[in-house]
Formats: sequence, C-alpha cells, structure tokens
Amino acid sequence: MSENLGTNLLNNIGAGTSVRGDISSEGDLRVDGKIEGNVSVKQRLVLGEGAIITGDLNATDAILSGVIQGNVKIKETLLLKSSCIIDGDLETNKLVIESGAQFNGKCNMNSTEKAPEDKNSGKEASKEK
Repeated sequence: MSENLGTNLLNNIGAGTSVRGDISSEGDLRVDGKIEGNVSVKQRLVLGEGAIITGDLNATDAILSGVIQGNVKIKETLLLKSSCIIDGDLETNKLVIESGAQFNGKCNMNSTEKAPEDKNSGKEASKEK
C-alpha cells in the first residue's frame, strides 16, 4: 500500500443521503446530505449549503456552508460561508467568517504565537502599590 493513501481521495455524501454513526476519512470529504454522528477528516471537509451535521467535527481544513450542531475543531483554516450556522464551540488556527454566517458558542484561536508582553505592565503595577 502507498504511504500517501488518502491524500488524493475525495469522498462524497450527496444531497438526499442520511448517515447515522461516526465517519472517519483519510482524504477529503464533501457533505451535501445529513450526518448524525461525529465526523473526523484528515484532509479538508466541505459542507454544502443544504447539509447538516449533528455531532462534533474534526478536520485539517474546512469550508462550511451548511448547519453544524456540535463542536468544530480545525487544525488549520476554517472558512464559514454566509449560509453557515454553527451551534457549538470553535477551535482553529485561522478563521474566516463571511457576512451572514452565524455561530453560537465560544471560539478558541489556538495560534502558536504568543502576544508580546508589555514592558511597562510590571512597572505600572508596582507604582500603584
């Protein structure tokens, strides 16, 4: 078997298709139907405008146009299109939100860069005492 298994795979769940249970994909996944269960994608997930996921989502990258009722954890870039609705918490490195997109929950930007410390913050605190 090739070590690159999954890098060129494209999986589809078409409109009118409903799936119950967890889904795991080594390649890309496009969803235009309904999924009741957790979804884990090693590459990119594309969620179509009429699609619904009821469960948690984990992926490397995601472009979301549909509805998600669950938490979303994306390692790299998350794009929320204008028709996207998320009821759950978001965790990602990069977030792009189009006007009209909705999400109800907390957002954690897990960037590896730390904000620079204010050199005067310690001096100000000691002066107040």
